[in-house]
Amino acid sequence: MGKLNPNKYFLYKNRFIIGYILLAASFLALILFVPKIALTGLSASEITSATASQNLNLRSVFDGQLVDLPYHLLQKFIFKLIGITTYSVIIPSIIVGGFLGFFLILLLNRWFRNNTAIIASIIAVLSSNFLFLVSNGTPLIMVVFWPTLLLWLGSKVQGKERPAPIWSFIFAFALFLSSFTPYMIYLIILILIYTVLHPHLRFTIKNLPRIPFILVSLIILIGFGFMGFIFLQHPETVKPLLYSGDFKITTYLNNLKQAFLPFFTWHGVIESIFLAPQISLPATLIAVIGLISTFKGFFASRNSIAIFLIIFTILISGFHTDYAVLLILPFTILIAHGLRYIIYKWYNLFPENPYAKLFGVIPIAIFLFTMITSDLSHFISGYRYAAPVANQFSNDLTIVLTHVKSDNYLLLDQTDDFSKLLIATNTVKPILKQPLDYLVITSLDNLPQNTQVYTMTKHTDEKLELQKIYTSSKSQNSDRLYLYSVK
Repeated sequence: MGKLNPNKYFLYKNRFIIGYILLAASFLALILFVPKIALTGLSASEITSATASQNLNLRSVFDGQLVDLPYHLLQKFIFKLIGITTYSVIIPSIIVGGFLGFFLILLLNRWFRNNTAIIASIIAVLSSNFLFLVSNGTPLIMVVFWPTLLLWLGSKVQGKERPAPIWSFIFAFALFLSSFTPYMIYLIILILIYTVLHPHLRFTIKNLPRIPFILVSLIILIGFGFMGFIFLQHPETVKPLLYSGDFKITTYLNNLKQAFLPFFTWHGVIESIFLAPQISLPATLIAVIGLISTFKGFFASRNSIAIFLIIFTILISGFHTDYAVLLILPFTILIAHGLRYIIYKWYNLFPENPYAKLFGVIPIAIFLFTMITSDLSHFISGYRYAAPVANQFSNDLTIVLTHVKSDNYLLLDQTDDFSKLLIATNTVKPILKQPLDYLVITSLDNLPQNTQVYTMTKHTDEKLELQKIYTSSKSQNSDRLYLYSVK
């Protein structure tokens, strides 16, 4: 009987190519369609973000409105292209999320062997916490995007004896753009300190070609010089990029508690836009194995980077609780370390047995399928039916855009962000879609009799006669839009 050679089988020989193709197809399908299925509306932070993007212009930039500028520019471009809808609000996050998943896969593939990288990629980009970032129409995803991009670009710069200058230029440009995201300036400082302290990175910097190194330095200085000029003109705009409130140790510690509660709450849900737990128990256990296995080679770049990212995440989460989502990145790296350790130990048990390598794929496939499907079910069902989480989202914009048509009257007696967004839906001139052109009014005075008017709140005015109530799918406060006729 001949010796079994798994490499002769087509599926085994091309398993990594097939795996990455299936991963790409699944990932694209999920980020495009799951946000429409799971999250039934917009949160208050998404409405605020959309309003800020719509109001963005050249003058506001020079007036110092630089916080999350790259994301808001992309969101405004989407609004100009197709108009303002519930789905168009989250399209920028879908686009950024697509690149984030791509760079995360490339980073894992560069740092780990294919068998480890592809499993870790599946766990990371198909997880519920990653899908939430992709379907959240705020700049929150940039907190994870920039470190991931910088790590991958850094690996491209570091990975050769004399790196191509183009990667140095791209790294410098990405470093500058990341500074528009709050608290990323601390990451930039951390990167500079880490580069100075780490001997291999110091060696890489010394071996950069002299002229490209000077040009890259000039790019960084010019970019930060522009920001410095804006900040000198409007010093109050510096604060959101550094810290959003008055620092108190009690507030800081309470923020840390609230930030990490969704990650380590294993039962029920909490009053938050984050569905607990953010990271599943199996993924956490693998990450713990990876954390323990990294201590032996702590001073290797990828090992120490994971630890430093965890420390950095803890530090900035005390300033802004939502930024604890950055924990996704170091957890993904640790998960890859844990998988590498498990696979290595498995192969060492049967070093000469080809059947172990071939049939070892079966339990791994079953484990991944069970883990991903249960996490996906948790994500979809949680955001639709878990009241403490689902109530953080409102589908008021969809209801208004569905029922209020051209030439209808819409009474807005508030000046909150949602009212401003409704006014914007009526005034923006999208390229691929006609504006609604409904009539926004702030008073019922001078409206002729038998006129129909829509309101977002219930009215008891004697002039009005209730005609119809439009409701949402929520179990509480479900009456969201009222249609009146003027007597």
